Amino acid sequence: MNKWLENKWAVSITAGILLGLSFPPINLSFLSFPAFILFFHLANKTDSYKQLAYYSYAGFVAWNLIGTYWLMMATVPAGIAAILANSVLMTIPLCLAKYFSQKSRSPVLIAVLQASAWVGYEFLHHHWDLSWTWLAIGNAWSNWIGIIQYISATGFLGISFWVVLTSSLTYQLIISKKRSLAYATLGAFLIFPAWSFVLYSTDNTGSNSQEAVNVAIIQPNHDSYQEYAGMSGLTEVVDSLISLTERTITPETQLIIWPENAIDGAIFANSRTAFRIADSARSWRIPLITGTGLFKTYAPDTDELYRGIYPGTDLPFNYFNATLFFNADGSISDYEKANLVPVVERLPFVEFFNAIDVFGWVNWGSIQQFGKGSSPDMLETPQFKTPGLICYDSVYPSWIREFVRDEASFITIITNDGWWGNTSGHHQHFAYARLRAIEFDRWIARSANNGISGIIAPGGQIMQQTDYWVRTGFTGQVFNRSTQTFYTRFGDWLPITCLILVFPFWGFFYFKKN
Repeated sequence: MNKWLENKWAVSITAGILLGLSFPPINLSFLSFPAFILFFHLANKTDSYKQLAYYSYAGFVAWNLIGTYWLMMATVPAGIAAILANSVLMTIPLCLAKYFSQKSRSPVLIAVLQASAWVGYEFLHHHWDLSWTWLAIGNAWSNWIGIIQYISATGFLGISFWVVLTSSLTYQLIISKKRSLAYATLGAFLIFPAWSFVLYSTDNTGSNSQEAVNVAIIQPNHDSYQEYAGMSGLTEVVDSLISLTERTITPETQLIIWPENAIDGAIFANSRTAFRIADSARSWRIPLITGTGLFKTYAPDTDELYRGIYPGTDLPFNYFNATLFFNADGSISDYEKANLVPVVERLPFVEFFNAIDVFGWVNWGSIQQFGKGSSPDMLETPQFKTPGLICYDSVYPSWIREFVRDEASFITIITNDGWWGNTSGHHQHFAYARLRAIEFDRWIARSANNGISGIIAPGGQIMQQTDYWVRTGFTGQVFNRSTQTFYTRFGDWLPITCLILVFPFWGFFYFKKN
């Protein structure tokens, strides 16, 4: 064992494998503790930050590969690039962890600063144009809902803080053998789950006290890799959706939910296709949410970064991954996806490049890909108010908070997980929605083109779910909620506090040395 622990490659790769296995659908989430203990051991055994980054990179690649290998199902080069690039970024907080362990003699302070460094990294990584939230440590625990109820106060990054803090204290206990540190380690390990068990045991989903909304969730199972899902055009696509919807809805249905890309093409909100769906919603007397590609035009003197001039006009236009809201009276509104997958959906830093390109050498608008939404628009009826979050939106609680603060009574997620095939990707994406239910104390209705669709209660309990790659529709109930969790009210207070700790202490240690 001692010989193995001295092998830096073995320690790094083992840590990465353990972290990969901790994520859904394997759900061995407790492996994240020994994984970080091994990474801290590696940090202690390396002679420099360069050496630590060199050896730890292999482990981070293993973690990314096991956790997100499915990225290569959509595009192999982009998937490989994402795995390799994300692994590089992960070496930064580990090097910071090594820095703090060298500069402080207090085990508790070291643990707090190391946990803060990791949480700060995750938070910053979630708020830039190369954002990638998928492998945040908190996501690994998304199916252990009885243990993580406290994220209604901290947000899901509170799980990352707990795991790294406990792992750091455990490693320092191992190398120091201080009995007093054992109590701190045990306390850190138990306090958050204990808090969660209290919350979970007193949880009330509200089904007996809040107004019910009867929803019909449609899973058309259209093939994402064929134009118009192998059909002749949008008319046949809409025929397929309407046919399945009419077999699913009941006289009690109050909302119909179609998935992302249900309208497999780009349309205008005043197009014949949109008006046909509006007519159906009006005839059913039921509001409808659907995903679509959406064209929007602007005045000729617009300041927007636009894609080009729409053919046959002099009007600039953009193309959005969007949600269309159809009210029961046939009126139409929309939401434009705000969180776009880097490279795949939008060119990173395109606004920056456009701003500094003072000579106009490149038409940045023409290569930006999807336009980026910025407004938290929702479907509002006399019975409820709900967003139409699109796919990647659903892993950004900071963004979802804007809707809940604006009185969303439940959360609607539409997605198309067919790009990844029958891999871990769609299991993870569905599981992560459970975190949003807990964070915001909201019911979630989720429609996925190829699955998994379902209904999730505010405590994260799965009330209904479909199988993957099945054409189906089902009805169920969600319940309006108006509560405001601590996280809803105060947002990302934890990662901001972590950053406030990390930078001053880094500066203090640096200037103290000099």
